[in-house]
Amino acid sequence: GLTLDRAVDVKLLPGFDQGLVSVQDEAAQMAAPLLQLKPGQRVLDACCAPGGKTCHILELVTSLRQLVALDIEPSRLDRVRQNLRRLGFTDARAEPVKLICGNALEPKNWWNGEPFDRILLDAPCSATGVIRRHPDIKILRSPTDIAKLAQLQRDLLRQLWPLLAPEGVLVYATCSIMPEENTGVIEQFIASQTDAIDQPIDADWGIQQPCGRQLLPQTGGHDGFYYACLRKGK
Repeated sequence: GLTLDRAVDVKLLPGFDQGLVSVQDEAAQMAAPLLQLKPGQRVLDACCAPGGKTCHILELVTSLRQLVALDIEPSRLDRVRQNLRRLGFTDARAEPVKLICGNALEPKNWWNGEPFDRILLDAPCSATGVIRRHPDIKILRSPTDIAKLAQLQRDLLRQLWPLLAPEGVLVYATCSIMPEENTGVIEQFIASQTDAIDQPIDADWGIQQPCGRQLLPQTGGHDGFYYACLRKGK
């Protein structure tokens, strides 16, 4: 990863239009490696738009059996498709990349029944870790939002977990710094799901939590992010 001395329009970055580089926050770059990807795997990127992590998955392992990128908003999926094409990956309408417009809370409407070896759930959250880039969050968010978002995050985990193959890995991510949305959600899920196993993240970044690791926003550095890895028992 390279850090720019000053912010510029992406179109001004040498090689951007040619697909030689991608733009992603330092903290967001942790997601794809945590999936422990291997050739031949079937992967789900839930809540995928605008596609930075989707593309990073393919940049790490180009020989996946299939990558399913899911989002509920058709217009946001267009952004994902544009990013894939810019990077020279196969058209999003063909294998091994498949874009699906659907609700992660309702897998019965889009899942074909074939398990995934890896699932990335970049969950909707309060976005309190990216306030420096979106200062309006301080006005738009209210204290009551956190409990509602945490419930949504738990619901997403419950709905997506059956789609994961035994011994598969689900990476849970938010751009939140609120424990209620992060380690609190994961602890509750593990307590209610007997085959969900916390897989500690062996890393030198972030702050170790009861489950997962928390990155706090850094001046001149990365955003605030949270990650947890869950392995499914046999």
